[in-house]
Amino acid sequence: MKKSYLWIIGVIVVVVLGALGLHALSSQKSKTSTITVGSMGSDYAIWQHIAKSEDAKKLGLKIKVKQVTDGVALNKATAEGNIDVNAFQSWTYYLAFNKQSKVGKLAALGTTYMEPMGIYSKKYKKVSEIPDGATIAVANNPSQQARGLILLKKAGLIKLKKNFSSALGSINDIKSNPKKLKFKQIDDTTGPRVLHTVDAVLISNTVALEGHLHVLTDSIYHENVDQSTKDNINILATAKKNKNNAAYKKLVTLYHKKNIQNYIKDKYYGTKVNVAKPLSYLEK
Repeated sequence: MKKSYLWIIGVIVVVVLGALGLHALSSQKSKTSTITVGSMGSDYAIWQHIAKSEDAKKLGLKIKVKQVTDGVALNKATAEGNIDVNAFQSWTYYLAFNKQSKVGKLAALGTTYMEPMGIYSKKYKKVSEIPDGATIAVANNPSQQARGLILLKKAGLIKLKKNFSSALGSINDIKSNPKKLKFKQIDDTTGPRVLHTVDAVLISNTVALEGHLHVLTDSIYHENVDQSTKDNINILATAKKNKNNAAYKKLVTLYHKKNIQNYIKDKYYGTKVNVAKPLSYLEK
């Protein structure tokens, strides 16, 4: 009987240890599962750096970065689960995709940064110096034009209609133009090149950097992070079904790590303004 009991206990011990071993292997596997991050442009370069960082290793994250040059295609791939998380879009872009998407919905994981749009001028050093009848160059791209007009409103140069759309609003939605400003619509990538031909130009930060302009020092007025610019804050997004994935949420924490932020600040001259806000800030 004693030998039988000992044999049974031995079997139980083996089974328990085996189960614990399988659990450990499962936990280890989940910790090291590769997360595919889809991105483009400067975000792609940033996430390549993040993927190789010590901070990623400390959080137990293995990241593969995939470059996709079409935003709609990247969002579709994410919604369908072919890309785990994407890093490239603003809150406005995200909302517009979810409204129109027929392949699936996305969920925001957290905020990353905002690149301020600026008003640039070679003729004037302050917005208040812009004279009556001045010509302002604005993007012919709908979303960029709307964003630029909101900035002109914030600068006190124009007033917009009450129902102005931050995604599709245009110069036709200007309610009041006391200085009788003239608007020249341009390809938004040509802003720095037309700077000498008009009184002022609205230029996105990506284009400004390519034209060797620094929004925080070279513009005469620029966006700040507040409720009026919340739609321009960039986010990390995933498929809706993965919104509570703990590993994916760690990417938000990872992005805001001090070492990562120091790298981004040095590489992009402080023009990618870190925004560590809860999603509730965007949803107000």
